[in-house]
Amino acid sequence: MTRQVILILDFGSQYTQLIARRVRENRVFSRIIPYNTPAKGIAVMNPKGLILSGGPASVVEKNWQLPDNGRFKLGITIKM
Repeated sequence: MTRQVILILDFGSQYTQLIARRVRENRVFSRIIPYNTPAKGIAVMNPKGLILSGGPASVVEKNWQLPDNGRFKLGITIKM
């Protein structure tokens, strides 16, 4: 049996660890990865879904680095 994985992309949220814990409490394996993980790296992990966990800087700062947009073309469910 293959283990289903939910990836949590950490954009600097103070709640990232709490989100991971809640996912795990529902008996689903979750893994926190940096927001700038390339789409190829995400595809290799074969996740069932992605959770984007952002913080204030990722929303309001003008020069905040954007993630690889290729992840939106992987056919993976994404929650923000």
